[in-house]
Amino acid sequence: MSSLDSAQVARLAGLARIDLTAEELDRLSGQLNAIVDAVATVSEAVGDDVPATSHPIPMANVHREDVVQPSLTNAQALSGAPDAEDGRFRVPRILGEEA
Repeated sequence: MSSLDSAQVARLAGLARIDLTAEELDRLSGQLNAIVDAVATVSEAVGDDVPATSHPIPMANVHREDVVQPSLTNAQALSGAPDAEDGRFRVPRILGEEA
């Protein structure tokens, strides 16, 4: 099994932009090694005769026909809006960007 040392965990933490102390790096390297070992154990149990699955129960998509139905007009949709402009909802600017 492969072994992750503190330097490799520090590199991964740096890539993820996570600041870790030396104590955290030591603790996480042990935990990540346990995870890698567990995944390797599961991978060993799977043989060539076992098909890959993403779900234990076979699933099928349920599709329905698209049916055009009456909907609100633009005026009806905007009728309850506190403010509208040019046929659209008007909301307060939150980012301070220029339009």
